[in-house]
Amino acid sequence: MTQELHTEDRLRAASVDFVVISGMSGAGRSEAAKVLEDLGYFVIDNLPPSLIGRVADLALVGRDRSRVALVVDARGGAFADDFTELQRALEPLRAHSITLRVLFLEASDEVLVRRYEQTRRRHPVAGERVVEAIALERELLREFRASADLVIDTSDLNVHELRERILAAFADESAGLLLTVASFGFKYGLPLDADVVLDVRFLPNPHWVPELRPRTGQDPAVRDYVLAQDGTKEFTQRVEALLETALPGYVREGKHYLTVAIGCTGGKHRSVVLAEELGRWLTERGFRVNVTHRDMERE
Repeated sequence: MTQELHTEDRLRAASVDFVVISGMSGAGRSEAAKVLEDLGYFVIDNLPPSLIGRVADLALVGRDRSRVALVVDARGGAFADDFTELQRALEPLRAHSITLRVLFLEASDEVLVRRYEQTRRRHPVAGERVVEAIALERELLREFRASADLVIDTSDLNVHELRERILAAFADESAGLLLTVASFGFKYGLPLDADVVLDVRFLPNPHWVPELRPRTGQDPAVRDYVLAQDGTKEFTQRVEALLETALPGYVREGKHYLTVAIGCTGGKHRSVVLAEELGRWLTERGFRVNVTHRDMERE
């Protein structure tokens, strides 16, 4: 890509959207690409990093808004070198203010192994066993994952739920920061895509109240019980104060996606109530908010 863009090209750059789709093999890259294609992105699969600049040049000369999605994975051979080259190839796009998003699809080792056993496909990273290939791929992608704008953990998502997550993130991406508030249960593991994790296990658990145990945090009786506990009001006020300080900073730094995960023991009662409350508070302040409950329906 040329080192200096003409003034007219600089103005056009704001009308060019690039999305790089990457992540763990078996985590849902192909499904993500289909959703972006439905949103009007021109999807290119397995493009060599050396050609990214050429594609960007072609997108810049178009008169209409250009949307390009690049799917990059481990099929290129020298895997580590490819991703080092990829990082270098993306820097000029960021430097010239082309709208660039990196979407990383993640999943737990257990889920990835199960998916490969079901499909009987060969893992693209060399290894005698699938579990070894997954471990190697995760290490090779570690730094690239850290630079991603949006990480989606697909471990507990079906195809339709993944589609909803991507639509929420990209259908109106010009509207600013998208906040996902996710409840979860610590006994099922931390969400892999969380940026901020809050622990509400210090609050009394409705699970031990017989009439509340079978209900969820979306039930008014459970909500009233949780919100009436000592410490709930102070906790929510402190979280709100923290976000009032942090969110403007995230926006200034150009962050487009932020996931706040709220956990209790099983992810059914306390975390659901407080995720709903926080989502409501953020919505009232004009943020785009997506509230999800990972473990609410688990027994």
